[in-house]
Amino acid sequence: MLLTLEEEKYYDNYFSTFATEGWNQFLSEIQEILDSHKIEHIKDEKNLAFVKGERDALHRVLRFALGIRTTYNMITERTDND
Repeated sequence: MLLTLEEEKYYDNYFSTFATEGWNQFLSEIQEILDSHKIEHIKDEKNLAFVKGERDALHRVLRFALGIRTTYNMITERTDND
C-alpha cells in the first residue's frame, strides 16, 4: 500500500515542523515545565489530580514526534515489503 499524495503531505508537514528550531524550543520548554514539578509543591488531592493530568498531557506532546515517525516508518516498511 503506497501513501497517497495527501498522506505524504500530511507526514512531510509534520517532519518539516519537527525539524525547526521552534519545535525544539517548544519541547525544551515542555521539558522544563515537567522538571519543575516537585512533589512538595502539591497542596492537596485536587492539585495532585491537576498536576498528574498536566504531566500526562505534556508527556504526550514530548512523544508526539516519535509517534508520527514510528507510524510513518511502519507504513513505509509495509509498503516496501509488499
